[in-house]
Amino acid sequence: VRAALEKGATSAVGLLGRADGFLGNPKVRIPLPGFLEDAGKLLRKTGQGKRVDELVTAMNRAAEAAVPEAKPLLINAVKSMSVEDARKVIGGGDDSVTQFFAGKTRTPLAEKFLPIVTKATEKVSLASKYNAVAGKAMSLGLVKKEDANIQQYVTGKALDGLFLMIGEEERKIRQNPAAAGSATLKKVFGSLK
Repeated sequence: VRAALEKGATSAVGLLGRADGFLGNPKVRIPLPGFLEDAGKLLRKTGQGKRVDELVTAMNRAAEAAVPEAKPLLINAVKSMSVEDARKVIGGGDDSVTQFFAGKTRTPLAEKFLPIVTKATEKVSLASKYNAVAGKAMSLGLVKKEDANIQQYVTGKALDGLFLMIGEEERKIRQNPAAAGSATLKKVFGSLK
């Protein structure tokens, strides 16, 4: 079980924690938050498309830079897995591995990702302008709290993307344990069919 979990997590981190891991993948590409998406269309019409593209690229590059930090935490979660955790993963639903990782690592990963995302997005002037406008819009109830700060928004979306990819890796292993390359994986997940 640990081998399967480690393989899936390592693979997901490898897919996302590289150039275009987010930006080039439509499943996890981070769009502009809520109302900024609409404002972005207007900005494009007024010749500000380059600035909008810079922000989208910076957001996705920030996520790509942060994701490799997940690997040690994910592997540590696997190594500290209890027998009860293993039972839940094996007997749980199709996303039990993903739920295991999310439950054990989402909060500490957010703490690790946020400074990396902040550093990457501060390079784009539109990010600070977004935060100022979104903060006011949040106080009026026009923007959700989690979308009112670009750094927190990107951190949340990076985590969502990571767990989505872990889920995809989990599905691959469950559907074809032998292709995952281990007799142990076949024995564990093959018996679940």
